[in-house]
Amino acid sequence: MEKDRIIKMITEVRKVNPLVHNITNYVTVNDCANAILAIGASPIMADDLLEVEDITSISKALVINIGTLNQRTVTSMLAAGKKANQLNIPVILDPVGAGASGFRNDTVNSLLKTVKFSIIRANLSEMSYIAGLEVSTKGVDTSKEDEGNDAVMIAKNVAKRYNCVAAITGAVDVISDGERVATLSNGDKLLSKVTGTGCMTSALVGSYAGAVTNENEFDYYDAAIAGIASMGIAGELAMSVSANGTGSYHIEIINGLSRLNEEIMGEMIKLG
Repeated sequence: MEKDRIIKMITEVRKVNPLVHNITNYVTVNDCANAILAIGASPIMADDLLEVEDITSISKALVINIGTLNQRTVTSMLAAGKKANQLNIPVILDPVGAGASGFRNDTVNSLLKTVKFSIIRANLSEMSYIAGLEVSTKGVDTSKEDEGNDAVMIAKNVAKRYNCVAAITGAVDVISDGERVATLSNGDKLLSKVTGTGCMTSALVGSYAGAVTNENEFDYYDAAIAGIASMGIAGELAMSVSANGTGSYHIEIINGLSRLNEEIMGEMIKLG
């Protein structure tokens, strides 16, 4: 069963302990590294053109996050992505703020034309932009104007168009590989009040993707579901032990991730 596979992935990622190369933004880089460690993978943060291809070559997954863009890192993203494709290493895209500026839009379009992505993890506004819809992006958050967009249809369309897994996170998460569709209803409203939870989610998805091998039963659809579920469940665990405010809640998210196991996942995952 699908649920059983997802639950088993938490053990698999800790068994494989994949090295996950992140080209991410400086607002959330520390949180992403700690999230990767907490789930049982190993992070490396490297974005200089002089080394990104070498770092990608020794990694099991590459996560590209465009949260704090500059021309230097765009060049590095393209180089690392092409190297990952050459070596059949999964690449995860987090198109933070897609639709918000011409530079972001050009970067996303260039990445999608140049790099084959295994998983795209985005909010509804960002994924709507990738799907070719007119969007009203609110910075890095989904705008109220875009909330009525059909997430299932958009995820399926993007997945088919780019031959990838498309994962839209929100109050209800939608994940599709173009044929299969899963929904997740885990999480807590306070997750949206902590900077970087979306970036951390993409880093977790990359961690699980790095644990997908020819020797096990998992695929990138499973990895996307497991990564998103892990963040949602960690958010619920954090709320259960800390209601003092966003500062302590932030710390407890990492604690929640480190506590995750098959038993907790099995009891708490809300998979539809």
